[in-house]
Amino acid sequence: MTMEDEKREESVSLFSQSEEFMNDDSLEEIFALNLGDFLSESLISEDFAQKISQKETEKGEGLKKQLSELISIYSKDKTLTILGFNSKEDYIIYSSIAKTIKEMSGVDACHIYLTKNNAGGFTDSEHDLILVGTSVPIEGDLYSKNIGFKETDKSVVSRAFSEQKIIELGEYDIQPEDISIKELKEDNVQYCLAIPMKNAFESVGVIVMQNYTNKVLDDEFAKLCEITAGLFATSMAFQKASEEAELLINDEDAQVTDLQHMRAEITALIGDLGDEQQAFVENLAKAVDARSHFRANYSRSVAELSSEICTALGLNEKTKDLVYYATLLRNIGKITLPVEIFNKKGDLTKEEWAKLYNHPNIGVNLLMSINFMAEVIPYIHYHKELWNGTGREGLAGQSIPLGSRIIAVADAYCALTAERTYRKAMPVEQALEIMKKEASVKWDPMLVDTLIELRQPK
Repeated sequence: MTMEDEKREESVSLFSQSEEFMNDDSLEEIFALNLGDFLSESLISEDFAQKISQKETEKGEGLKKQLSELISIYSKDKTLTILGFNSKEDYIIYSSIAKTIKEMSGVDACHIYLTKNNAGGFTDSEHDLILVGTSVPIEGDLYSKNIGFKETDKSVVSRAFSEQKIIELGEYDIQPEDISIKELKEDNVQYCLAIPMKNAFESVGVIVMQNYTNKVLDDEFAKLCEITAGLFATSMAFQKASEEAELLINDEDAQVTDLQHMRAEITALIGDLGDEQQAFVENLAKAVDARSHFRANYSRSVAELSSEICTALGLNEKTKDLVYYATLLRNIGKITLPVEIFNKKGDLTKEEWAKLYNHPNIGVNLLMSINFMAEVIPYIHYHKELWNGTGREGLAGQSIPLGSRIIAVADAYCALTAERTYRKAMPVEQALEIMKKEASVKWDPMLVDTLIELRQPK
């Protein structure tokens, strides 16, 4: 490509370079080059002006259709629906999210603060940052208490928001003004981590994690909470943009340029959401591995093998992605259990076995709180089923979802060939032989054959 060609590409709009969006519309090229002002009624005929008007109307309808399709990709039943609450019943969901973060990260308490314009129903509040959710049980409903801070206050919440950076305070760093809300048991706090909730467009609030001992949050969990904060913020921005797009779609007088700008914004947000959701899943898997006795990145190894099996079976990319995410999250329930259970080399108690045995259900409940991952829930829920029907739910053979069967085979192979606290890693040949013998009992024999083709030493 010549330098002139590169300059020309940079001078036109993003969408004028896309045949799919613009359908080779020459008028789009003219306006993208900022030459639209040269077109005036004195320079063009009435007939041509009518044609332009009709073309613009058609373009507007096409843009509205594209906007409708874009906002349906991440409809409210597929994203974190945390925007526009304005009653005490609505705010229960924020506390549910705070409890989920508490469970994921293993801290003693979690609180969520939003800016006044993002916290529905608090337009008359004197606070700039308002407490909308907490994992700490408090008397009465949170909505009526109107707890919060001004942006100029010296609290850790205000500072994290105004400085737009993560603030971590240990026992000797915490000042009285940092944590001052007795209703949240903050007089007992010895460790605090405040993470601003921000996206590419704005900052919407702060997530605060606290411990009543001087225990510091591990790096894996701190990173997970940071990604979670960004995901919430981007999800809220997308929901706002979707509502604005709906207004434009229903506006008969909506301008083409406004529709184009909205399309660009929503397209960018969808890209950000996709990246953040993937980062969330991958870092959640790392956090699970960090809490268990598995080697680092064990979950990723199982997920990559699951993807290999999907490819060998010729499955489409969407199914492959869902299986990959489900594999990463299959042990999400473990994140809510004490690390001592996973590192214990001796016999477990009946209570400990019960917790381990039921962990997929805990994981499903967590995922239902983070509902953009709803499509992977069946794969996770049934991945412990056995081919002969003697598993937890009693599903057998083809009645077990294919994604669940793929996860089961990949997980079993990686578990056999991984080193554990109580045994050494098993050689590949021995692991494959064991799985071949157990095929048609524990695992789908067709998938075991596929695994053998992929892993059998040449």
